[in-house]
Amino acid sequence: MPSAATYASRAATKIVATLGPASSGSERIIQMVQAGVDVFRINTAHGSSEEYEQHLADIKAARKATGQMVAVLVDLAGPKIRLQDLPDGAVHCREGAEFTFVRGENPPQTKTELTTTLPTLVDDLQVGDRIMLADGAVSMQVVETGEDLARCRVLQPGIIRSRQGVNLPGVKLSVPAMTDADREFAIWAARRPVDYVSLSFVRQAAEVSDLANLLIAHGSEARVCAKIEKPEALENLSAIVDAAGIVMVARGDLGVETDLAEMAVVQKQIIAICNQRQTPVIVATQMLDSMQHSRYPTRAEATDVTNAILDGADACMLSGETAIGEYPVETVAMMERIALAAEKMLASSEITRTFHDQHRPLGLHPLTHAVVHGVAEIVQRLDAKLVIAASHSGATALALSNLRMSVPILGVSDREDTLRRMNLYWGVRPMSGMPLDSVRKLGSLVADWGNECGTLSPGDHIVLVRGTHFGPDVHNTLVVHEVK
Repeated sequence: MPSAATYASRAATKIVATLGPASSGSERIIQMVQAGVDVFRINTAHGSSEEYEQHLADIKAARKATGQMVAVLVDLAGPKIRLQDLPDGAVHCREGAEFTFVRGENPPQTKTELTTTLPTLVDDLQVGDRIMLADGAVSMQVVETGEDLARCRVLQPGIIRSRQGVNLPGVKLSVPAMTDADREFAIWAARRPVDYVSLSFVRQAAEVSDLANLLIAHGSEARVCAKIEKPEALENLSAIVDAAGIVMVARGDLGVETDLAEMAVVQKQIIAICNQRQTPVIVATQMLDSMQHSRYPTRAEATDVTNAILDGADACMLSGETAIGEYPVETVAMMERIALAAEKMLASSEITRTFHDQHRPLGLHPLTHAVVHGVAEIVQRLDAKLVIAASHSGATALALSNLRMSVPILGVSDREDTLRRMNLYWGVRPMSGMPLDSVRKLGSLVADWGNECGTLSPGDHIVLVRGTHFGPDVHNTLVVHEVK
């Protein structure tokens, strides 16, 4: 069991870290957990199932060593379109030059021919469509289409390289959201202790539901994470958020598929809708990108993380910084420092995310909703030091998380998978081994735990929320415990 001091010193904003060559091995993963990681991301676009199995074993060892119930997010690659190998590995695209995308997966025969990992790409292209390459560094426009080709003219010059991504802003692709490989990895994840599975390039809510049903069919209660990175997703955002367990603002492809100048505004809009619907939201991509090769981030990157937190993000994600970067542990520690600094502003201001006059969270019983919102008033009036959410499913812990209170929330459950999922909820710290059968016993045990560690003192108040078997997922009991 972690010390109360550990819980008190951790940021309320959660940190998601991507695993890779730079962060493999149980020793390194333990260091990252100690530095502040709450959720580890396994990216199925890179690596093998054998590597993923080892990651899960290392994470399990880290849980045992640290006492932290870190969660696991498996990220499905989705129908990411990439260039096939180029004749010389790279081609300089000059402004006004013409290139031809041809049908098939075979390597191109000339320097002006291009093939992609989507053999049928030419069927979806029309004259006037834009094609973005190399993360948007190079852009082309379709000027002619044929049965087996699409001829394009370079608008924005630059260098393209083998296997780089291809984005098609505004193009309605016929490719499904889940590839055959995605389905295989989703089933693999469903049969293992995985807490979240993300779906890339989501366009509509039905795609999220399809993945959720696939996980359920294979015995998993993992939540689906909808990655917002397509214009179609923005058009159907409310329905997608309602269908998803969590949402990710995937700024890499989103920043290419949409107008880069509007990226910050779009991010705020997505976060706001997720907050209203009580759906945890992760902000991802290039948050501390320069720390792949530097011990310190740029001022702009530190500001970026801070603004995401002030906007209402539940978590911030590290990608290449921890997967292939030179300083994975230092990067996590820096994000933790930035989050703690940003949260001081949240605590000292009147920024509270109570939704009395907004949408009542889906699936939350009216009694639970009323009790949860009464907690904030009691915490303020009594200057309570800790809130305990005793929950089977974690729904009450999630509702308390959205209040953005300045006091820690201790998540207690009789289910390990619920405890792990709680680790993505803002301000919630899951704790195993706590009794649920007695409010008095639970309050006394937590009080003793905090007293011994010096974070609670005699006279301090603890607010505890739990149910009395009124109904499934109904939390109709609110108890105030005074530390003796």
